[in-house]
Amino acid sequence: MTAWLPDNSTLYHGDAPHRGADVFAVLRNQAANQTAHVTAAGAAWLAGAAAYPRSTLAQWEAHPSSPGVLPCGSAFDVVNVPTLFGRRMLEHLWSDGPGSGPVATHRGRMLLFASPGTAQRLPSLLDWEEWGGGSEPRAATGPLGRDDDGGKVPPLLCHGAGDAVTVPPLTCTSTTPGPRWVVAPDTRSPWLPGPDVLLWACVRVTRSAPSSAVRNSIFPPADPDANVYDVSRRR
Repeated sequence: MTAWLPDNSTLYHGDAPHRGADVFAVLRNQAANQTAHVTAAGAAWLAGAAAYPRSTLAQWEAHPSSPGVLPCGSAFDVVNVPTLFGRRMLEHLWSDGPGSGPVATHRGRMLLFASPGTAQRLPSLLDWEEWGGGSEPRAATGPLGRDDDGGKVPPLLCHGAGDAVTVPPLTCTSTTPGPRWVVAPDTRSPWLPGPDVLLWACVRVTRSAPSSAVRNSIFPPADPDANVYDVSRRR
């Protein structure tokens, strides 16, 4: 299982691109404790999602600092959430739950890699548990729920069979824009959360959110210097 480290733990191997270098040899030489870094085995797992894994690996070897596009539905699904909500999900998954699978950030969203089938089942589970709003099985375009304290499950985009996602490059520099790994794959068979685990994380985040509801009174604020009289004895 991979370990969650901060964004600045993303894989680096120098400011200059390694043209002509064996990127997988570079990945194999990373320190053992850098578990948020893409490993050779993790790269092989990612490439396995493509229709032609060997061609995908060859392209990554030629362009290790370029992001890729991979299909969902076979090796993994992806649950796409706002970054802040995703970070809170990770906090609960790692502090109170079983951990997470690979996680990436892209364009202000967080991509949580999940087991195949999650994209279809998670919105249905949210609806069944009354946290949903009648969303379509593959993608939710509106708020999926609200608890008694005003917390929300924000819009979730679930990418499954027939969808594709942008994945971060295997290597990058500290100034590289675009998608980045938060939890990078490090084995040929990383553990992936299912819809039940992600449902639990969504509910935990929502229930632990501070109430944003503001109660508005129709009366003007009280004057602290005003004289108060007891009128209960008036006849």
